Parts: sequence; C-alpha cells; structure tokens
Amino acid sequence: MDRRKFLHQTAAAAVLTSIGGLTLPSFTNKKKHITILHTNDTHSRVEPFETSHHRYANQGGVARRATLVERIRKENTNTLLLDAGDIFQGTPYFNYFGGELEFKLMSMLKYDVATIGNHDFDNSIEGLYKQLPNANFDFVSANYDFKNTVLDTHVKPYKIIMKDGIKIGVFGLGIQLEALVDPKMYKETKYIDPLEIAQDMSRILKEDEECDLVICLSHLGYFYKKDPTKISDLNLAKNTKNIDLIIGGHTHTFLPKPTIVRNSADKNMLVNQVGAYGVNLGRVDFYFDENNEKFSEGTTILV
Repeated sequence: MDRRKFLHQTAAAAVLTSIGGLTLPSFTNKKKHITILHTNDTHSRVEPFETSHHRYANQGGVARRATLVERIRKENTNTLLLDAGDIFQGTPYFNYFGGELEFKLMSMLKYDVATIGNHDFDNSIEGLYKQLPNANFDFVSANYDFKNTVLDTHVKPYKIIMKDGIKIGVFGLGIQLEALVDPKMYKETKYIDPLEIAQDMSRILKEDEECDLVICLSHLGYFYKKDPTKISDLNLAKNTKNIDLIIGGHTHTFLPKPTIVRNSADKNMLVNQVGAYGVNLGRVDFYFDENNEKFSEGTTILV
C-alpha cells in the first residue's frame, strides 16, 4: 500500500522543533516544563517480583509504579505517562483475565497513550479488541493498517496532547508480525515499512501540525548486533528528523539513561527503553525557554 495514501486515510497529526541541546544548562529563564514518564514490555506483571527472585528480587509492581507516578505528577502537573507495547502475556493474570486487568490498572494510573507490541496479539486481534473498553487511554500505530480488521478506526496513527500550551504529538510504530506472530492472531493486519512511515509522519507532524514536541512510541527493538542493518530504534533515529524522543520496547533493553543519537539533520535526539516487567520507570524532562527552544534530561527510576 502507498504509505502516503495510508497516512491520509488514517491520520490526524502533531509536530516538533529540533532539540536545542541535551545537556541541561543553567536554565533560570525556563518557562515551561514537560515530564514524560514511560514503560515498555510490562508483560502482565502486576505484583512485585518475589524476594527470592534471582534477578529482580522485590522489584516492580503496579502499586509501586502508581506511587511514583503520583509523586511526580504532584511535582509537575504537565506530565504524560506512555507505554511502548507488550502489555500482555507473562503471568497468570493474562491467562485468566485476557488483558482486562492490565488495561484497568493502566487506566487507574491514567496512562495517556500506548502502542501495540507483538504479544498484545497473543489472545488474537479479537481478544485485543474485546478489552479496549477497559482502556481509558488511546492506542497509536502508524505502520499497522487495520482497515480490514476489528481494530479499524480504533487505533489511530498518532495523538495530539496539549500541556501548558505545548503541543505534543505521539505516534506509534510496530514490529513486523510475520514470522513472529501466528497469522491467525493478527488476521488481515498489514505491516508498512516503519522507516518510511516515520519519515512521512514526522514531516506531517512538524510542517502541517506545528507541534512543539514529537514522541515516537516504538516496538521495533533498540538495536540488533547480529543484524545491524535491521530496522531498530537506533537506525530509525539516524535516518529520520523532527523526532525528539523515541520510547522503545521489544528487546527488553535496560538503559540507565537515554541514548543520544545524531539524526539525519545532524541534530541530537533521544532514544530510551527501560527493560521489561515494570521494574523500571523511564523519565525524560523537556524544558522550553522563552524562545521555545528545547533542552532535556533523562533518567531511569527503579521501581
């Protein structure tokens, strides 16, 4: 399918300006502050890991995440909470409730936007659709064409959110499902090249919608050492422009802080991913000065 036609058929947008710097300066004149909190690959992990766990002893848990999110929102009311996919699969909660509990808990935490990971099809596309009424937040995916499926019109390419006069555009990208997911689970969902979609999407967002900040929720994977040319968050960052932040998933990559990447316009941008199972919460803060220039800093918070 022609990607431009696809975007015009399914889209409605937002934009960005390039990051002015990625080391927070002495910024006494900063006017506005946007905080981005994010998770990925939580895999139905509702409770903390047991104290005897070999790797994540007494870490994680939705209740603890909720406490952290609430505290940060009190510090800065201009906060977004996002997820980069693979919400489903991994504990008996999913086997028994089919995703209902995960979506209800995310709604209680007041997630703003999420994208779709490959494991979110594990109960079939109909199973995912069935649970949507339990999600009081939006799903975005720009490179999955759901036209001939039950998800048609229920998943948008992107969402625009206003915070303190700052226009934020969030779009989603998903991994190729073929050879990864049983075709009967995703039915007639069509995969469109994520790099081409991201290039078009960022142009639309910046030039047409004039957003101040653009975020990509990606379930493509951080990087593949065995196949360095494979589409990944790092390769996406290098070959696009007008994206401020890529929040990634799929590869369960634990980053202590965001990776700084030079994009195709030779400007800095951020790529972040916080592992899996909800043991970490990602945080990226953007500061806008009186000229709307952006500065940012990021960290990973242990739950």
